[in-house]
Amino acid sequence: MKKRVLFVCTHNACRSQMAEGLLRLRHGEEYEAFSAGTSPSRVNPWAIRVMREIGADISGQISKHLDGYFESEFDVVVTTCDSAREVCPVFPDAKKSIHHSFEDPAAAAGSNERILAAFRRVRDEIDRWIQKTFGPARTED
Repeated sequence: MKKRVLFVCTHNACRSQMAEGLLRLRHGEEYEAFSAGTSPSRVNPWAIRVMREIGADISGQISKHLDGYFESEFDVVVTTCDSAREVCPVFPDAKKSIHHSFEDPAAAAGSNERILAAFRRVRDEIDRWIQKTFGPARTED
């Protein structure tokens, strides 16, 4: 049975969505990944773009409210921003809770190149953290 992981951030637009997609990409055979927000909005198009660059399609993911997961059991609940950590309720059935705050790439300003660079940087940071926390990605033999 796959372990269930919930990633939580405020808007469920960038960081938690990328984390969900990365865990699915790197460890989909071992983990079932979900994401939600304390105040959901929509999946950021820049997040979709940078994830597609590495072969992870999150274009079908939607921004969801945390309330929809209160009755669910999770092995791990991860808050990916400080704001979510402050307001995220306790999931009593979660076997483990982790907090790791990632920079909000949606706060990047300037040219499209600067924004894209911010999203790539955060994507890569989340990817490294996923592989450090959940194990290195499996490769085909």
